[in-house]
Amino acid sequence: MKSREYLTEIRRATGLKRAVLRKIEVNGGKATFYLATDLNYKNEDEEYARSVTERYTPAGLKGDIKIVKSVPDAEGVRACVLDLLKTKYPAVAAFISPNDVAVELETGGGKFFIGVGEVERDFSADGVLDGLSEELGRKLCGVWHGEFRFLQKEREELVPEEAPPAEFVAGPRFFAICEYADIDGGKPKQAIYIADLTKEMQGVSVCGNISYIEERKTKTDKPYFSLTISDGTGQLRLSYFTKKATLEKVRGLKQGDSVCITGDNELFNGSLSFRAKAIDYGSQPEGFVPEERPSKPVPLRYKRVFPVPTGDLVQGGLFESAEALPKSVCAQEFVVFDLETTGLNNTPATGSMDRIIEVGAVKIKNGQIFERFSSFVACPVKLSGEIVKLTGISDDMLAGAPDIADVIADFYKFAAGCVLVGHNVQFDYKFIRYYGEQEGYLFDQKQYDTLSFAQEMLRLSNYKLNTVADYFGFGFNHHRAYEDAFVTAKIFLALARMKKGLPR
Repeated sequence: MKSREYLTEIRRATGLKRAVLRKIEVNGGKATFYLATDLNYKNEDEEYARSVTERYTPAGLKGDIKIVKSVPDAEGVRACVLDLLKTKYPAVAAFISPNDVAVELETGGGKFFIGVGEVERDFSADGVLDGLSEELGRKLCGVWHGEFRFLQKEREELVPEEAPPAEFVAGPRFFAICEYADIDGGKPKQAIYIADLTKEMQGVSVCGNISYIEERKTKTDKPYFSLTISDGTGQLRLSYFTKKATLEKVRGLKQGDSVCITGDNELFNGSLSFRAKAIDYGSQPEGFVPEERPSKPVPLRYKRVFPVPTGDLVQGGLFESAEALPKSVCAQEFVVFDLETTGLNNTPATGSMDRIIEVGAVKIKNGQIFERFSSFVACPVKLSGEIVKLTGISDDMLAGAPDIADVIADFYKFAAGCVLVGHNVQFDYKFIRYYGEQEGYLFDQKQYDTLSFAQEMLRLSNYKLNTVADYFGFGFNHHRAYEDAFVTAKIFLALARMKKGLPR
């Protein structure tokens, strides 16, 4: 297939004028073309792209498309430049440190700058910038231009570092939906991993087991359902407004049922929200194992944050012995974590990411809390009065704290091989996933959410952390990361003991 001619035609659509072709996937007699665009596209753009794709699909195959909204951020572009230098221009990469690469985003692309010393001036004659610009144009939406900045620096001080794998810039993962049965008739063919639902997307489907479902009513008495589903990579809470024709069928859904839900992942009140349009029965492939993505190896040693032994003085009284807990809990290790941040923005699509200012975590082994991980994180911006009041953390307390790059690497080591647990875990997970990927570390573990676990096991007025803690009589200093993580671990163990197993 002539990819340049194909893209030239695709880009005639207004919403796809800077689109890139991420990959072509052939499955059976079907060839799926994965396109990424940084613009809002309409149904007519999608239909046009589908008609173009059908003409370029080889004989004997049926052509289809999947379009993903993808807006690169500065750190993602920087990581891509560093990786391209390493793979395409190793002679140049040997003299470039990660701090020498800067990015300025513009509408429809941007500029990247590479700082070089006097000795490396001749690189500009080797076509490096043109080559990098062309490669970026293939991987990312938009037009990219590069410049060298000549600096005074000593070559011996430059230590090349491993850049995050290029796959971090690539699109999300999907799996085929099996055992489909109509309720609303959405008829989705594949579902995105819930863990990868981090950007605005239209007409996307998720598929997993219901861990919580409750029928509610609007102020005008219109019925709707609040539910939580999990696919093993993450959990998604959403509201679903039924259709009259299928209301009774939806009322028949219960915890444990496997469903597929189709809708739009869109910005609402400053954050990403999944707007469900259709719900049907569907399941993951038998024996489904989430696809792994490349990551830096686990660091050999801790650098700045060192775990210390800890325990719960009343743990023995609560559970009497580790044998009182289900075997499924004692057979695994869990890291229960919580973050304090400068704000609520945990999604790059909404603008600048807020920053992590404290990480707190405990490790559960053999059903016992036995190790803690706790650190402030350096923050280059002044904390707002609201955050200082909420957390009790001040700018002075962050002075001298390690950078996020060091903290996230140490936390990656601490959490390696463990299941992640948190209260409203997806909120904090999006932060560690984002900042982990900036350093090449992929947090891709199974997760359990004590909020949905509590919804499954308890009947409370609300399921805020302090409300659930009060139910069990656990006192703690709320809105400090380690304290929140510690009480969340106690809640997780208490709920597992009640259930005699792990959450769905």
